[in-house]
Amino acid sequence: MKTGVKIVIKTLNGEVEIERDYYYCRNCKHSEIPLDARLGTDKTEFKITNEMLVEIAFFGQNQPSFDEAKKMIEKVYGMEINTETIRLATEGIGRIVHEVEAGRAQWTLENMDKIEMLNDSEKQGRTLYIMTDGAAVNTRIEDEKGSTWRENKTVIVFTDKDMIKRKDGSGIIIKKEYSALIGSAEEFRGFVLSAALRAGYGKIKEVVIIADGATWIRNMCNEIFPDATQILDLYHLKENIYTYAKERFNQNEKEYVPWAESVIALIEKGEIVQALSEIPEDNVFKPKTVNLRTYINNNIDKINYPDYRKRGWFVGSGAIESANKIIVQRRLKQSGMRWSVQGAQAVIALRCKVESGLWEDEVRDRVCAA
Repeated sequence: MKTGVKIVIKTLNGEVEIERDYYYCRNCKHSEIPLDARLGTDKTEFKITNEMLVEIAFFGQNQPSFDEAKKMIEKVYGMEINTETIRLATEGIGRIVHEVEAGRAQWTLENMDKIEMLNDSEKQGRTLYIMTDGAAVNTRIEDEKGSTWRENKTVIVFTDKDMIKRKDGSGIIIKKEYSALIGSAEEFRGFVLSAALRAGYGKIKEVVIIADGATWIRNMCNEIFPDATQILDLYHLKENIYTYAKERFNQNEKEYVPWAESVIALIEKGEIVQALSEIPEDNVFKPKTVNLRTYINNNIDKINYPDYRKRGWFVGSGAIESANKIIVQRRLKQSGMRWSVQGAQAVIALRCKVESGLWEDEVRDRVCAA
């Protein structure tokens, strides 16, 4: 029996047009498997091989938009794939990757008692850095307050051995891992802890967490990293001091700049009590202006910058600020963009793997082996 159906299959080597022939011998009961079945495209939504789907997903997360991804695929592979197919393929593979990450995170939280924590004498004399922050993504769904914005939480982990230090004390991070979630701090805990474990948490002597002083970060890290040193990002502190100073001195630059620089200098020298004495206790400011006294007091155990610098630690969270731009802003916050929450999460999951250098192992190999 023979049935002829023309099919176009998209592969890494271009488009292959076949006539789907199916033979069956009643005597020997042998059937010949058609090419599309051998390639695994006969039961899929797209007539595209897994290998090509991974390439599509790469361009889908890499380019500024799915329209731009369409142009790039056409230029590189000489084949036309419509924008909707690119979106569906990208988000589909992203969901697979995210589900694996979510599974790891859940397992980690459920098995915290099994985490191997070496004695201090056995731990490596290195420093593990954990930096985390949030960045909003515009979605198509309003919350109870009418907002369509959802916070994506991102963490970056790396060690001092993963950096090249410059003479000025800054450094270039050559190896790191990102993980991200559009969700609550409660859900995000597992993603953070799982990434930290892969970087060596429990086996490295010094653990340093740098963040902007947000309550959710402080509470989360107190719970899952009780042995860590938490540092208030110096640049966020400076920003809040300047915001406060501008309001206090009615935007008079000649007054607010010297005052702000004076307070910053005191804090950087470790003279916290003197710095607090410069801040009135009863000032009332606009809602978006930080209560500087409360902010400093809430983080007073996280601003011992002279000691941190003596230890050779970073005191700024520039890496996580950069991460928000790399993981979220470049791809998901172009003009006019709005996402489904699932779609945004899928693309973010892929962005994390690319920027962590894990695309081959945790995207391509996993999808192509399926």
